[in-house]
Amino acid sequence: MATGLFLLPESSAPILDTTAVQADFESFIDCPTGTVEHYFDSNVFNWSDELYRIHGYARGDVVPTFDLGISHIEPEDRESAAAFWDELSTTGGPLSVYLSLRDAAGRIRKILISGDLIHDAAGMPVGVWALVVDATASIYADTRQIANEAVAASAVSRAVIEQAKGILIGRAGLDATEAFERISQRSQTTNRKVVVIAQEIIDRALRLTRDNEPAERTRALLDLFQTN
Repeated sequence: MATGLFLLPESSAPILDTTAVQADFESFIDCPTGTVEHYFDSNVFNWSDELYRIHGYARGDVVPTFDLGISHIEPEDRESAAAFWDELSTTGGPLSVYLSLRDAAGRIRKILISGDLIHDAAGMPVGVWALVVDATASIYADTRQIANEAVAASAVSRAVIEQAKGILIGRAGLDATEAFERISQRSQTTNRKVVVIAQEIIDRALRLTRDNEPAERTRALLDLFQTN
């Protein structure tokens, strides 16, 4: 019995063993997904309707070939794409590759391809079959989320630094430039981030109660900047 993703019984089309590839693609379940089949003897490529759409075509616009497919791969990824297809066709899989594709309208798509051999009833390889996942929207959504989180984190850091500067201005008599220079110098000498030093200033200021004399509060804050 063949062990590839597909077994081609007599007078039957290839059957997908979905459990074999589910783990690889479950995170892309909402992404457009096409399929391609290539049969060695006839050199015929069969694309699903969704794969035509991923390439920017409708069925009937073009005849699928290896050269057509590779022409849509971005130049820097073509060597990887060709090596993937060659290994898939000769040794089988499952194998996966991540590539950039430019569709017929010039749009860049990020695709994940995973495939394996098609076997006949005798267990002989007769072709290859692959899933092509257009992960573009998913990647861009993740990128936007990461960017938004970075902006939010940056805003929090700025707020902490500004609060620390305000404490130094109000309690140590420094101006804004001097306050930031003190914080920055402390960051460099201790090899810690500016926001960490700023938070230390805030924490120390909060620990100093109104019972402390002003001079004592100022001295306690400035002690942070003494060389250890």
